[in-house]
Amino acid sequence: MTRTTPPFRADHVGSLLRPPELLRAREGFAEGRVSAGELREAEDAAIRDVVRMQEEVGLRAATDGEFRRASWHMDFIYRLGGITQASENVTVQFHNDEGDLEFTSAALQVKENVSLQETIFGDDFSFLHSTVQTVTPKLSIPSPSMVHYRGGRAAIDEDVYPDLDAFWTDLTDAYAEEVRRLGELGCTYLQFDDTSLAYLNDPRQREHIASLGGDAEHQHETYIRNINRALRDRSEGMTVTTHMCRGNFRSSWAAEGGYDFVAEVLFNELEVDGFFLEYDDARSGGFEPLRFVPDDRVVVLGLVTTKRGALENKDTLKRRIEEASEFVDLDRICLSPQCGFSSTVEGNTLSYDQQVAKLRLIVETADEVWG
Repeated sequence: MTRTTPPFRADHVGSLLRPPELLRAREGFAEGRVSAGELREAEDAAIRDVVRMQEEVGLRAATDGEFRRASWHMDFIYRLGGITQASENVTVQFHNDEGDLEFTSAALQVKENVSLQETIFGDDFSFLHSTVQTVTPKLSIPSPSMVHYRGGRAAIDEDVYPDLDAFWTDLTDAYAEEVRRLGELGCTYLQFDDTSLAYLNDPRQREHIASLGGDAEHQHETYIRNINRALRDRSEGMTVTTHMCRGNFRSSWAAEGGYDFVAEVLFNELEVDGFFLEYDDARSGGFEPLRFVPDDRVVVLGLVTTKRGALENKDTLKRRIEEASEFVDLDRICLSPQCGFSSTVEGNTLSYDQQVAKLRLIVETADEVWG
């Protein structure tokens, strides 16, 4: 039951802990002590090392760890034509076992027609493609939903888009062209990261959407339709997955709740090949929503947490995989961490060695479950 195409039995979401020397180079660049070329060289060296690590632990796919980004999504979104940083900030409250903390960043605003002006992360993917030796290079980018979710209608200039249908048309056209170009560069494994489809399971998040004037009960359906439009020109042979989590900032989360609210429409109508699902603790609910997954889709169970360094018990992981197989066939299940290890440049509160141990555990467990 070995899988030779993505998603693989042992897989991971994308981001990895930035090494100290790269963090120092980024700091030096921000302070004007390190040139853009020197920063690129530091990133290149760090990516070569982290790709070798992924190959050595036995993974079948490798990312660049998102080492060239400060944020899993905004570095991409700000490079779309028509989208700029807003003067005001957006603050998101995150939670962990010790209490709460806030993540504050510049909001976005849509002041012109959305367009694709360059192949975003094109050079980054080409470098990754040239660096891997034994594995499939994987690229993760934010879903088009993420352009809309935080600000909603208020972030989109009504003089530019009096009708939101035109906004979605331009946005999905830009994404479709991006996906097409990535295919031309040789990308065969692409992931759309989308927190909104998990957040909307949380009643408090739906209240937030309603407060922005959105249709909280049906917004996930709008997002799913537009993700499908964004994928319409993907090349034959390109595997596309989506990853959904409830927030991941310095080992903290922003939302909670099982997948029940979105499950039936999500699993049946979103035209992706696999779903990376956060399932590392009770915040994600039970496996029952997996009964809606069609026979031609794969579920990647995020059973290994990236929020803590303590290593999971292999027998516990196997037992949870068995529990999930009551709702979706074992042959359509894979294993991964619940989220990235470093969705933002700060990273989660675990060490490099703990990160490697978790990835190795995933590979070993998958080998023992599926052969």
